[in-house]
Amino acid sequence: MDFEVVTEGLAFPEGPVAMVDGSVVLVEIKRQTLTRVRPDGRQEVIAELGGGPNGAALGPDGAVYVCNNGGFEWMEAEGLTLPHGTPHDYKTGSIQRVDLDTGEATTLYDSCDGRPLRGPNDIVFDKAGGFWFTDLGKSDGDRMQMGHLLYAKPDGSMIKRVREGMVTPNGVGLSPDEKTVYVAETHTSRVWAFNIIGEGEIEAPANLFAAGKVLGPLPGYQMLDSLAVEAGGKVCCATLVNGGITAFDPAGGFEHTAFPDPLVTNICFGGPDMQTAWITASGTGRLLKCRWPRPGLSLNFQRLAGETTEAPRAQALLQ
Repeated sequence: MDFEVVTEGLAFPEGPVAMVDGSVVLVEIKRQTLTRVRPDGRQEVIAELGGGPNGAALGPDGAVYVCNNGGFEWMEAEGLTLPHGTPHDYKTGSIQRVDLDTGEATTLYDSCDGRPLRGPNDIVFDKAGGFWFTDLGKSDGDRMQMGHLLYAKPDGSMIKRVREGMVTPNGVGLSPDEKTVYVAETHTSRVWAFNIIGEGEIEAPANLFAAGKVLGPLPGYQMLDSLAVEAGGKVCCATLVNGGITAFDPAGGFEHTAFPDPLVTNICFGGPDMQTAWITASGTGRLLKCRWPRPGLSLNFQRLAGETTEAPRAQALLQ
């Protein structure tokens, strides 16, 4: 697929968000910032967040909500920047809110039911104004924590674990009708599809051997990272090792689009027809842009050309 390099020199970019002015807001995990990339490639730091800012999404109040994984150790090898392990100064993971106008960052959640968040990773808002997010957990080389799918409200009033005991849950997204929440697991290279039955609730499995629908796994040694959903329902997962984007069809099958970086970590859609895709090539520190063959799903509260966000409605969702 033909693509262009929008900018380079980023410190492990992730969590891209397409903005109405053509810029992309993303995190730099190693640099610990929320950064805006202008269409001409200029980079502007919006906020310094500490830890390891990871997934990001626009909320109903126009702020950006960030999953902060608490940080990694880093190494350079074969021209790539590689995250690994847990840093010596790690304290906990968190959900942060960033005011795009002022750059002010506040911590919204750092625990759930008295248990600390370990490594929040990816986030998606539903039409009601709440958000689903994953906690991948942390590892130290000897032990790897189990991960979780959680749900929370942006006013700080509610957070809950929805599905526990997952294996490195990473990307999260909603089907176009918001009846399904998808969760990509990194190390298993499979995507869970859970039926949503209420606010932050998924259908319980009928028995031990009916845990839920799974897309994948991918053959051979491949891993999944963050994801975005197409308007037609395909689930586009950033793919590690076999660098690129793998589009899973909920009806069965998948297709892979390669990009020149073994650490492709995320994709977002924007533009007037939602067929502009931005891809974070994190190992090489680049933001790529291409014409996607199908339109992506317009996210809740995403401000695109020709669309407006009504302030009274947004404020009502937070009350």
